[in-house]
Amino acid sequence: MIFKTMKPLFLAGLFSITSLGYAETTLVAVASNFTKPMTEIAAEFEKTTGHTAQLSFGSSGKFVSQIENGAPFEMFLAADEKAPLKLEQSGFAVANSRFTYALGKLVLWSSTANYVDEKGEILSKGGFKHIALADSKLAPYGAAAIEVLKSKNLLDKLQPLFVLGENISQTHQFVSTGNAELGFVALSQVSENGKLTSGSGWIVPQVLYAPIKQDAVLLKLGEENPAAKALLDYLKSAPAKTIIQKYGYDLPN
Repeated sequence: MIFKTMKPLFLAGLFSITSLGYAETTLVAVASNFTKPMTEIAAEFEKTTGHTAQLSFGSSGKFVSQIENGAPFEMFLAADEKAPLKLEQSGFAVANSRFTYALGKLVLWSSTANYVDEKGEILSKGGFKHIALADSKLAPYGAAAIEVLKSKNLLDKLQPLFVLGENISQTHQFVSTGNAELGFVALSQVSENGKLTSGSGWIVPQVLYAPIKQDAVLLKLGEENPAAKALLDYLKSAPAKTIIQKYGYDLPN
């Protein structure tokens, strides 16, 4: 009985030692909207596998250019499906490694409590001098914000008030520091476990913008790196999915 009890513990310890003995590091480009969940996922990934993920956060559009110009990333978590597909088609990504890891949600948010109403009527009522959003040419969440304003016939009216962020992280910074009274950001940036962590916001109905399918892909430089392959698999695991949902994302069917 003692042997039977000890054996699983021994094997688990042996696996842990083996994993750490062959631990590798992978360089990962991550869309800035996924900063919080990916930071948490990377920490759990290291605990589980012994591998390390070095994360760089930024706009999906800029990452594509950097990868095409030789940036040493081995894996790419984009804020859309177009960027990874482009890299796959141009030979910078491993064929058939691309998959949707999360479905993003857009929120109109202010760092001030009770400023943004739950239906987003403040957009038509006005009373603000600046509204922040990410550059729609670089960031999918910015493109989604433009869709929302067009659907409400407010684009021409509000465009002179735009404060454009290079990515969704900078956009959030504009709003959180008061440089813009409100702005369109990723729900994951301002919520946890289904609730806003600060300020006030309108979670934009998803019928007002095309689904934000966030795809991950293994890049050619990571094809032989066991850490990159392991991270790609870990993103599909139950623990990773739990973290993804914790920050307000939906999961693909």
